[in-house]
Amino acid sequence: MTSIEYRLPQQRRLVTALPGPRSAALTERRRTAVGAGVASSVPVYAADVDGGIVVDVDGNALIDLGSGIAVTSVGASDPAVVAAVQEQVAHFTHTCFMVTPYEGYIAVAEKLAALTPGDHAKRTVLFNSGAEAVENAVKIARVATGRSAVVVFDHAYHGRTNLTMALTAKNQPYKEGFGPFAPDIHRVPASYPFREGRNYDGTEVTGEQAAHRAISQIDKQIGAHNVAAIVLEPIQGEGGFIVPAKGFLPTLVDWAKANGIVFVADEVQTGFARTGDWFASNDENVVPDLMTLAKGIAGGMPLAAVTGRAELIDAVHGGGLGGTYGGNPVACAAALATLDRIEQLDLCGRARRIEQIATEQLRALAADVDIVGEVRGRGAMLAVEFVQPGTREPNPEATRAIAAKALEQGVIVLTCGTYGNVVRLLPPLVISDELLTDGLDVLTAAVRDVAGVRPTLAGATR
Repeated sequence: MTSIEYRLPQQRRLVTALPGPRSAALTERRRTAVGAGVASSVPVYAADVDGGIVVDVDGNALIDLGSGIAVTSVGASDPAVVAAVQEQVAHFTHTCFMVTPYEGYIAVAEKLAALTPGDHAKRTVLFNSGAEAVENAVKIARVATGRSAVVVFDHAYHGRTNLTMALTAKNQPYKEGFGPFAPDIHRVPASYPFREGRNYDGTEVTGEQAAHRAISQIDKQIGAHNVAAIVLEPIQGEGGFIVPAKGFLPTLVDWAKANGIVFVADEVQTGFARTGDWFASNDENVVPDLMTLAKGIAGGMPLAAVTGRAELIDAVHGGGLGGTYGGNPVACAAALATLDRIEQLDLCGRARRIEQIATEQLRALAADVDIVGEVRGRGAMLAVEFVQPGTREPNPEATRAIAAKALEQGVIVLTCGTYGNVVRLLPPLVISDELLTDGLDVLTAAVRDVAGVRPTLAGATR
């Protein structure tokens, strides 16, 4: 990675207990102003963010191992992104591309066509959020195929709109009480190697076998000729950072192609260097028909996209796709600067380096601590699944305690998983080796503490 000059000192530092008094006061104000349905995973309020450091309103400097859920991969205040936003804002903030279009939207579409897998003709439509992109990918697939059924997978997360809640597997907190949901959505088993059963001869279930299990269910329960789209995260995110067994994705893609089904890769979380390549689909040379993109695309500005085969996207009638804010000019400027920074800083290579550093330490931890079920992931999209000692039973209580202990020492980590038993690591790709190692030291100390092994936590400077 090219050397980065940080605006803030890249060092963990605590000056108060967490949350500090100013954060606590903001929490009290929040209770009377913000809807209770909006939850936050940490009780501190940000004042400044740079590189891998979040400075809160009390002056505490915390290590960020979440990057706003894989959004601020280039950092939350990268100078090139800031400059691009400032320049665009000085000219205009909005015209609506559907009324008075502008070059930035076209430039982002051209860039995505060049970066995404496959050399076929491509088109792009821009939106505001990952959920909006997924919803529109389904609309495109239904129009292009003349079919209505959509296939999704166990452990999937695709968003919070009515349609994407239907696509999402996990009920609490995403779906509880919000139904009824959109119809003609069908769920089939995913590949979850850590929790797979075994074949009759005791061998592990392969990716191809897991794919054929899903295909068989589709054939029997839906009928391939009725399916418009298969929607799948190449690495499942909220479901637990589940990396499917090799062969799972290519087998599904080949079957979908043979049956005229649109394969939609939801790369909202996995995209833009997060997994050590531009897109997770590249790992097995998968070429999706449509890709849904968001999160890391624009350095923190709200932007999302559907990019894919021209004949599919162009099948939609004029005016059938769009939105008032979709492809906002400021977000497009941020995206172009962000994509340039990913290339300039070789953040794909940086993600692989993060994986090397983190997995070495976490796998050593797993060998010593019986509540670690599995360390998994790819690039800077890594996870630790926690279990009851000596079993594979989920251990969400330990997971919550570990995240809380890490926060006490100034390290922000996120939890996820269908069973609530996974700590996920999504550090900014521009985090330094030293800061990453410090964060991992705190996390591993928290795990040992909860497991009853070497309970002393690393201390921040004060």
